[in-house]
Amino acid sequence: MDRQRLLGDIEGGLESLGLEHSAGFADALADYVGLLDHWNRAYNLTAVRQPKDMVARHLLDSLAVLPFIGAGPVLDVGTGAGLPGLVLALAHREQPFVLLDASGKKTRFVEHAARQLGLDNVSVVRERVEDYRPGEEFPTVISRAFASLEAFASAAGHLVGPGGRLLAMKGELPESELADLPAGWRLCGVHRLQVPGLDARRHLLEFIRGEAAP
Repeated sequence: MDRQRLLGDIEGGLESLGLEHSAGFADALADYVGLLDHWNRAYNLTAVRQPKDMVARHLLDSLAVLPFIGAGPVLDVGTGAGLPGLVLALAHREQPFVLLDASGKKTRFVEHAARQLGLDNVSVVRERVEDYRPGEEFPTVISRAFASLEAFASAAGHLVGPGGRLLAMKGELPESELADLPAGWRLCGVHRLQVPGLDARRHLLEFIRGEAAP
């Protein structure tokens, strides 16, 4: 891995996103890519094999949702290799993030990465989202892992606190899925995301409790 070239790609991507960041942030992101690349060779954590491709498809894709996260604890459902939660936690080290996944190999990696990156604001939970009962609800629950919006809302809806939101990261706008939302949830925002270096449509969808408009 050519670290200097990787850092250049990361810095360029952060500039394109217009994200102000602290000194050392790009280095921390590069460290994360290095950890992911190393573990990926043995544990197949992501289908993205090349570090240079991880910049746009993992780092910048995750950071593109940063303006919509809001305050308070964030739950990342189906975090996988820590996406987007670990990357967001690097950007907001003062904000608590809980990263949830049912896969042991993935949660072991995320725990290791959080320690190596000095992320005291990250908690990692190995659990099926349907079974997770943390004793508290979250103002923001996010995922880019679920196949359908209906599955996401059905599985994770019980974890959203009063006035809270479900945030679903998607590619193309899934019009057909919107018609299948469970009762009691409605779409309140659609954000087209521009991810530097990614030649694909990306959207962030926001959902709150309440009946859909007729």
